[in-house]
Amino acid sequence: MTHTTKTTLHHSASSALQAITQLYTEQTQRLQDGLARFLKGEDTGPIHAYYPFVRITPTDTVESALASFNTRWAYGFVAGPGCFEATLTRPDLFASYYLEQFELLINHHHVPLEVGLSQEPIPVHFASLEQGLADAELSMHRKQLLHMYFDAPDLARIDDAIANGTKQTAAGTAEPLSLFNAQRVDLSLQRLRHYSGTAAEAFQSYVLFTNYQFYVEEFVRTAQLEMARENSPYIALVEPGNRITWRTGYSPAPDHPLQLQLRGQSAASASGAHTSRLPQMPAYHLVKDNQQGISLVNIGVGPANAKTITDHIAVLRPHVWMMVGHCAGLQNSQQLGDYVLAHGYIRDDHVLDQDLPTWVPIPALAEVQLALEKAVAEVAGVSGLEVKRIMRTGTVASTDNRNWELLEHAIPLQRFKQGRAIALDMESATIAANGFRFRVPYGTLLCVSDKPLHGEVKLPGMANHFYRGRILQHLQIGIKAIELLQEQESRRLHSRKLRSYGDVAFR
Repeated sequence: MTHTTKTTLHHSASSALQAITQLYTEQTQRLQDGLARFLKGEDTGPIHAYYPFVRITPTDTVESALASFNTRWAYGFVAGPGCFEATLTRPDLFASYYLEQFELLINHHHVPLEVGLSQEPIPVHFASLEQGLADAELSMHRKQLLHMYFDAPDLARIDDAIANGTKQTAAGTAEPLSLFNAQRVDLSLQRLRHYSGTAAEAFQSYVLFTNYQFYVEEFVRTAQLEMARENSPYIALVEPGNRITWRTGYSPAPDHPLQLQLRGQSAASASGAHTSRLPQMPAYHLVKDNQQGISLVNIGVGPANAKTITDHIAVLRPHVWMMVGHCAGLQNSQQLGDYVLAHGYIRDDHVLDQDLPTWVPIPALAEVQLALEKAVAEVAGVSGLEVKRIMRTGTVASTDNRNWELLEHAIPLQRFKQGRAIALDMESATIAANGFRFRVPYGTLLCVSDKPLHGEVKLPGMANHFYRGRILQHLQIGIKAIELLQEQESRRLHSRKLRSYGDVAFR
């Protein structure tokens, strides 16, 4: 199934984005109209629509200088002469992101961008039609016709080979510009809503992950206080079910992006009611304009959830994600309530072994590490060597076995000693490794809730006492660290440590 299409050349990022938006709107409208006629019983025949693409073809001339020879940034340029392209989706959601990538490419290479329709079909399920499909009562014959007439998601086109560094480009075909093609992005946008209970449109560019509900309750309390402050930099709180609370004194225009993007996403968003059942990994969003606020996701316990949600948040291209949760302290000198700043990871989580070999090092990122350490000092009210009294920096081991204590004692103990581990949890290495894999800056600040190697196992009474003393401070440290990072130019966060030679141009 192929088609021919005319392409257009664009010397400005805004012109290229406008062309992408027009093509995407025309193609999705074609699907929507066709499906509406099909659901009314019309024999529509096959109806296909295609994602737009953007392409750049630098030459080896002086005018098209190779930016990789002269740049401080980690992205925004291609490796050399050739043809590079990416299929794109949801220009309404990714407008700012696309504009940045287009501008950098044009500025670095001094050649126009080419825009047209790709050969990658848009699945009818990804054209804002899934509710109509779910509600449709179709006979078996009509269901068969639906699959014949409209494209469905194609798993052969949805993988992470580019991000994993395993993609082999056939001779004569374009190299990728982005880590993800359009179908991969659309799939993740759907999955985010399912797993988090909020639309992808509500996610912010700075993300916190936690493994305990108590942190969520404190985040919501903090967010509600912000909503009561008329001079707060945050404008809204979005909770599961797309329930929006606007800041006191803030009157969003009818065409405010958050209003438009979430309108009709769910019955809960329309009614303002809480969702009746929390999703698997509920998300809460403290919103700033241009998606520069903070999202908190309760991933629960275990590396599988940590991988699942970061696989999908990665397509939103956040500026940073960080883990703030509890851990087991492994050193005798640690006290319950002490903090652990991870600078390395022992990956016993195993969920990423096929995507990122365990021999790949996961480096600490200086900007994130410094922000977390400074946040600990400011929120805890300590300075200098006093910071070391309540926080240790070292290796965190993440396991996929919650009952690791039941293993033969010498087995885990030997690994902890060899890796110089000072803390153990089940999620941090997964989040950091997926950050490395997807070129998303990452960090980890944990809080010691028990010391199983020293007889201080987590018991309900101890946990309650611990929670009362540390949850508020720990969560506020995470928020403070993000605020410190927000003050920096976002490009500084995207370390060259996360990029390989010949990497894709898009952030």
